[in-house]
Amino acid sequence: MRILLAGASGFLGTRLADRLSADGHQITRLVRRSPRDPQERRWDPAAAQLDPAVVAEADAVVNLAGAGVGDKRWDDDYRRLIRTSRVDSTTTLATTIAGLPAEDRPRVLLNSSAVGWYGNTGDRAVEEDAPAGEGFLADVCRVWEAATRPAEDAGVRVVRLRTGLPLDRDGGLLKPQLLPFKLGIAGRLGSGRQWLPWISLADWLDAMRFLLDHDEVAGPVNVVGPNPVTNAEFTRELARQLHRPAIIPIPALALKVALGGFAHEALTSTRVLPGALTRAAFPYQHPDLPGALRAALGD
Repeated sequence: MRILLAGASGFLGTRLADRLSADGHQITRLVRRSPRDPQERRWDPAAAQLDPAVVAEADAVVNLAGAGVGDKRWDDDYRRLIRTSRVDSTTTLATTIAGLPAEDRPRVLLNSSAVGWYGNTGDRAVEEDAPAGEGFLADVCRVWEAATRPAEDAGVRVVRLRTGLPLDRDGGLLKPQLLPFKLGIAGRLGSGRQWLPWISLADWLDAMRFLLDHDEVAGPVNVVGPNPVTNAEFTRELARQLHRPAIIPIPALALKVALGGFAHEALTSTRVLPGALTRAAFPYQHPDLPGALRAALGD
């Protein structure tokens, strides 16, 4: 397929571009700077600028664009950036797709979202039919997903990727935790009772390929592993595999001082199950946390 990829420079986007290229697909990357090679096209989502001809060349569009939620301490400006970077990119792509003649439209849009849609679910397990929760990230996800509507109304298959926490030593949830764990100064976050909807990086990449190919899957899809764990369980298993203790819990107050507004999200319990992927018989490589961590750590 000819795939147009937004967010190709991020942790997941870089790996997805490599994987899809290795599979023989033709990848065109959307960039905000001047293009540096023939596989790049410039766009400016903040100004809603995107050449429709670039989109018309694609069989599929994958949008992973958005400022990282854990990259900086949250203040009002960074909250605005988290929201606008997602909504502007999605709106620009969806409206450009909708504005094309029917025969020129890509057949599918995979658009990033997040399990933050559900807010704090406590111990209650949720699937894709659960309503949006409360809180900043839930509000962002609500407007983010709504921005895909023009493409969906134009008859394009839209998949809203409610991604969990991908596991890989070079990014995502694991990277910032490895050094404290190896030094023996890590532990559970707060009470440790909050649920973590993890997924191995290999399974996340496989899910993207699966969703590109399976025309019967549309709408929200929880891109998470089938067996979520609590933060305390995650901490124990990671410590076991690193052969290090994890006996120093990080109090909620310390997180709030260090992370600002993001601390609330770090302590949120989100027990999410992959209902759509399970019903579509998606084959997980790493359905359980120990195997996913072994793969992530390179063992």
